[in-house]
Formats: sequence, structure tokens, C-alpha cells
Amino acid sequence: MVTLNLGTLAAPVGIVRLLQVVFTCISFSLVASLGHNDFSYWTWCMFTWCFCFCITLLILFLEFTSLNARLPISWNDFTTAFAMLATLMVLAASVIYPYFFACSSCGRQIGATVTSCLAFILYATEVGLTRAKPGEISGFLSTVPGLLKVLEAFVACIIFISLKSDHYSALPGLQWCVAVYSVCFIFALLIIVFTISSLLTLFPAPFDKLLTGGNVLAVLMYLTAVVVWPLYSFQNNPRPQGCSHLCPWDDLVVVACMTAFNLIAYIVDTAYSMRLVFFTSSV
Repeated sequence: MVTLNLGTLAAPVGIVRLLQVVFTCISFSLVASLGHNDFSYWTWCMFTWCFCFCITLLILFLEFTSLNARLPISWNDFTTAFAMLATLMVLAASVIYPYFFACSSCGRQIGATVTSCLAFILYATEVGLTRAKPGEISGFLSTVPGLLKVLEAFVACIIFISLKSDHYSALPGLQWCVAVYSVCFIFALLIIVFTISSLLTLFPAPFDKLLTGGNVLAVLMYLTAVVVWPLYSFQNNPRPQGCSHLCPWDDLVVVACMTAFNLIAYIVDTAYSMRLVFFTSSV
């Protein structure tokens, strides 16, 4: 039997989610009204707004009908992880779309950018509202290390998008870097999936020790990548003369910057995982 819960819509998080639905809907509606574009960055932005709109609307529906309690997942971990992911995705769309498609006289493009920025603020607000405070009993993904796991996986996705096979196919050093990105991404993804699915008890070792050990290993691996990737990529390889707006050489810079960013994220993650004790109520 379905039980309607009006309180979920009146709560601060519920109001924030309702506004998220409104602003993401406005963003993709304004852009869609301009017609289709085959450019990959346009597709990314439209996917981001539509994806966040649909999942947020689904969350509101499931909580309003109390059906979320019947799902065999850790609901708090799922909603917090999604809010963090949506924050990063909408932030990227809010930067990418105006950079490539907006101009001083493009009214609808500017409007879509503004509503996208507002949606980013709202998703970041939800992360702040749902994030577990130190010492608070909550799911792992509601803690700072849990949110960092989502960030690490997202940054790794940006790295993979920027990688081209001809960048690393002939150089063992760069192949090692790709292996680093892949192994650390898989570890972060497994932590997220197992947490949401309430399957952390299947790990062969205590979760906090496994997490700390994995983070330390990731820091060591990323330390090598943050040195090896620029060394092999840019040595005797300056930016080509007359390189266009989307020069393939720039992808190498993106990978180098994201590698350094993820190294910082893993260092912070390691520091937190060493001092915090996590309580996963659903396990």
C-alpha cells in the first residue's frame, strides 16, 4: 500500500530538490528550443540536465509515496552520492556550455547558463544538508570520505574522456598512468556500488582498514602518474603552432591537471579515512 508523505516536499531538502527539477528543466528546455547540435559538448550538457532532472524527479516521487523504504538499497547513501555527482556534472555543464555556445547577444543561451548555475548551487546545497557531521551515525557516502569517492570517480571519468589511444599506445610510461587511473577508478566505483547496495559485509577485511589501505595505495600510484604523465607527454612536444580551439594537444593538459587534482583528493581522502570512524546503519 502506498502512503503519501507530504512532509518530504515541505522539508528543506525537499524544497531544494523541487527547485532543482525546475531549473534543470528550464536549462534543457531553453537549449532544446535552439535546435539540435551534433557537437559532443552540447550532447554532454543536455545529458547532464536531463539526467539530473529525471533522477531528482524520481527521488521526489519515491520519497513522496514512501516507496523508497521498500528498495533494497541504502537510500541515504544513494541520494547523497547522486547529489554529489549531480553537483559535479552540473558544474561542468555550467562552465562548458557558455564557453562554447553562449555570446553577449544570445539570450536563451545566457538564460540556460544562469539556470544551470542556480541548479549547481542547489545541488551543492543538498550535499551540505545531507552530509553527515563528524561523530554522526550515517551511511558512508554521507561522510566527507564518501563524497570524495564520488569526486575521485568523476575526475577519473574526465580523464578517460580526454584520453586518446594514440596518446599512450607507444609509451610504456603513459600506459602505466592509464593503468593507475583504471585501477583507482574501479576501486572507487566498487566502494560506491557496494555501499549503496548494502553489501559492505562481503569485503574480506574490515571496511575502514580496507578503505585506508586502498587510499594509501592510490596516493602512491597517483604520485607516480603526476610525474610520469607530464614527463612523457610534454617532453619535446610543445603545443603545435596555430593549434585550434579544440587542439588534441590540449587533452594532454586536461589529463595532467585532472591527475594532479585527483592526487589532492586522494590525499585528503586518506587523511579523513585515517581519523574518522564510520557507522553504516544499513549493514
